[in-house]
Parts: sequence; C-alpha cells; structure tokens
Amino acid sequence: MAKNTAVDVNRNERIIAYMLASAIGLSVLAIIAILAGTGLGVRDFDEGIWPVIIILPNIGFPIGILLLIALVIVSARRKSRAARDASN
Repeated sequence: MAKNTAVDVNRNERIIAYMLASAIGLSVLAIIAILAGTGLGVRDFDEGIWPVIIILPNIGFPIGILLLIALVIVSARRKSRAARDASN
C-alpha cells in the first residue's frame, strides 16, 4: 500500500510541473508571436486573436509563479515526510 501512495505523490508533482511548464511555455510563445507580428508589420493589435495573445503573458506568468511555489511546497513536504519515515 505504501508503494502506491508514493506513486500518487510523485504523480501530483509531475502534474504540477507539467502545468508550470505549459503556463510559462504558452506565455513565452505569446511573447514570440507579438514580436513576430510586430516584425511582420501588424499595426492593429485590437482585432482578431491579438487581444488574447497580448493578455496571455499577463495571466500565464503569475500562474506559473504560483505553480512553482506550489511545486516547491509539495516537494519539500514529500521529502520531509520521507526523511521522517526513514528515521523511524
């Protein structure tokens, strides 16, 4: 039974890590798209998909930071539990 709970905890860390990578990665891609659009001559960012692309980094980076903090907390709790169990 203990083996299954360790897999669940690692699964939670993996899920948080993938969410973190996708939030930051999507925000970086949005910045690259804005730079590419500006370089290609787009002058009006008020039409089409551009408003969403412009707002995306403003939402994605803070979410990424919160997920990073959550990952550090979850990882530290798992390691402290493992150290406590190993000492007993």
